[in-house]
Amino acid sequence: MDGRTEVNVEAESLSPSTLKLYESQFFGFSPQTCMLRVYSAFQDCLQDVLLVVEKVCVRQLSKGESDGAEELLRCRARECSRELQQVLLDRFKQLSERMESLLVTRCFTVPPNVLLPEDQIHRDQPQDLQVIRLESSVADLQRAYKAEVCARQALLDEVEEQKEVQKQLDGILTWVRELQAAWVKEGNGSFHENFRLLMESIKNLQEAVWEVCSKAPH
Repeated sequence: MDGRTEVNVEAESLSPSTLKLYESQFFGFSPQTCMLRVYSAFQDCLQDVLLVVEKVCVRQLSKGESDGAEELLRCRARECSRELQQVLLDRFKQLSERMESLLVTRCFTVPPNVLLPEDQIHRDQPQDLQVIRLESSVADLQRAYKAEVCARQALLDEVEEQKEVQKQLDGILTWVRELQAAWVKEGNGSFHENFRLLMESIKNLQEAVWEVCSKAPH
């Protein structure tokens, strides 16, 4: 893994809980971001310098050598420069962690009495206005709570009503099953057809009773 990949991995590992969000908002950047940029700049500069040193060393040491020896020297120089680059990057990474700690505690810390312009208005608000707003919020919460309680009670009443209706329906179904069983046992033919005729007779009887009652003298 090269240095740039390490920078990317470190950047991805910075979760919101580790960032100083208010300081980042105040300064426009976080200490972690600052050190990442310094680390990236150091890596780029180190790589450029090592490439120049590598070319100079190969040119000086390959004087009078054959092409094969020069190519071998170039490969060896590349390996050495990469090893040196990794050692220097590891060392600088250790130093950058200490530098980041110092930046967080000494430089990029916002004192409690220093506020952002958009937060200043909250500190300057009159105390009585804050109390009024708080009381208004409490009243809104109380109204919302009462509405929730009423809605819950209405739902409970509806559930109880549905239970009672279901109980009546279950009773009717039980009666129909018992009637069907008795009908089949007596061998009275098709239950469904006779039941339909029975219900029609009951309906006609109810209509006749209602008609008689309506014509009767009061």
